Amino acid sequence: MSKRAWSCLVLWAVALAPHPALAQPADGAAALVPVPLGYANVVEEARRLVIADQAERGYPGIAIAVSVDGETVWSEGFGYANLEHRVPMWPTVKFRVGSISKSMTAAAVATLVEAGRLDLDAPIQRYVPAFPEKAHPITARQLGGHLGGIRHYRGDENLIDEQYDTVSEAITIFSADPLEHPPGSEFLYTSHGFNLLSAVVEGAAGKDFLSYMRESVFRPLGMGETVADHVTPIIAGRTSYYVRDDEGQVVNAPWVNNSYKWAGGGFLSTTEDVLRFANAHLDDDYLTRESRRLLFTEQKTTAGEGVGYGLGWFVGTDDDGRRLLSHAGGSIGGTSLMIMQPETGVVVVGLINLSGAQNGVVRDVLRLFVDAADMTTSEP
Repeated sequence: MSKRAWSCLVLWAVALAPHPALAQPADGAAALVPVPLGYANVVEEARRLVIADQAERGYPGIAIAVSVDGETVWSEGFGYANLEHRVPMWPTVKFRVGSISKSMTAAAVATLVEAGRLDLDAPIQRYVPAFPEKAHPITARQLGGHLGGIRHYRGDENLIDEQYDTVSEAITIFSADPLEHPPGSEFLYTSHGFNLLSAVVEGAAGKDFLSYMRESVFRPLGMGETVADHVTPIIAGRTSYYVRDDEGQVVNAPWVNNSYKWAGGGFLSTTEDVLRFANAHLDDDYLTRESRRLLFTEQKTTAGEGVGYGLGWFVGTDDDGRRLLSHAGGSIGGTSLMIMQPETGVVVVGLINLSGAQNGVVRDVLRLFVDAADMTTSEP
């Protein structure tokens, strides 16, 4: 064999050999963060839960990350980011985080309130003069709590595949429609309402929404892997997206363009970036205590009924009466959950690359770590 032929053979062998950085452990999991010794047992129990859940429910891949008092104690991927090419799931993979984008938008709103540039109780036309006036005035506070009367998706609007170049263009999808109810009278979950809130952000900030999100949220919090879900650029680490067909088989998700709803559900992120975001809401380094109270205080209807939602966050309690702050998300090709228990400092983020996936295992993992954190703080 000639030297040239031998060199080519060696190069092919190197190229086709499994790369240690991409090869998964035998159980199909890929971890990046060393587990602190004090949490080794609970991490192993949580891993068993996730592995069993994935085997039972058959979703392609999940990434999950957990922090306690701001320290990441577990970050791991299971399954695949791409089934056809058998690309392993890693914590660095970018998912469609869906409505977790609403919580991110709420952080931008809070920064504008802190700066005195946004009055939450002024009619939104102060900031979006082109939006048609309705039978009743709408405020940014109401939009942030799903109390503004703006409708949610109709028909196949969540399957929109056309490009919207601006927020102003995107809100024309619903701007001519009447309100579903007088603002403040009812809770109606609506992604379009948050899209309108992003127009308010633009008016108050004096710049386009995505630029202000980068400037006020992503860069200050070190969320370098969080970006808008633009469809044409090559975005490193973006997962493939999956849905189930009518027979329940996992298939490739339909092509959609989320440019019509950046604020309502249009961001890509990783578990670790979302973990950073959530942890920034547990102390006063990023937002003031007053701002966090704004986000986490349950809003009420005009009749005084609590709605289980603050401003961009669901607020509630667990079975033991402990406070829970969270947001879930459902996207074409994605299911997400960010949940935290402030008193124990436990935050859990779980992202799945399948529409409509059952993700109760993320709450199960939260319970494990909350119990472990309780035991740690009660030890002498």
